[in-house]
Amino acid sequence: MSTIYRDTVKPEWVDYNGHLRDAFYMLIYSLATDAFMDRIGLDDAGRSARQRTLYTMEAHINYLREIKEGAAVRVESRVIAHDRKRIHLYLEMFEGDGDEPVSACEQMMMHIDSSGAPKSASFDEDIAARIASEPTIALEDARYAGRVIGLPVRASSAAPA
Repeated sequence: MSTIYRDTVKPEWVDYNGHLRDAFYMLIYSLATDAFMDRIGLDDAGRSARQRTLYTMEAHINYLREIKEGAAVRVESRVIAHDRKRIHLYLEMFEGDGDEPVSACEQMMMHIDSSGAPKSASFDEDIAARIASEPTIALEDARYAGRVIGLPVRASSAAPA
């Protein structure tokens, strides 16, 4: 994996249970995604010059362990897959230098032409090359990716009344 972002859990991010509020996990992942964009050439200057950006189309978060105020966190990223317009990105959050993730997130992002009404666009060759050079992980190796949320259907509740 590749460390893409570091931060510290701020007091205003902590909830009534004394740990990182669920919404702020996504904030940290969003800031990590910004750092990923910077690394592939879609930083502020690149987005302005190209009139291109990334939109997050879907995100799934797994909350694995609570994090307390003041904890140092780092986010590591790997690309699960990409095509000419999309990136399936896998992110894991760790506390300090820990080895076990405290959270994991996968995101599907679409490359967008922002010169007019937003519409999908193919990556420029240099951006596509940078994406291709990012650390990767197979979907089956991304422990917390590709999951479906839902309760199991019981045979007795599935039968008509």
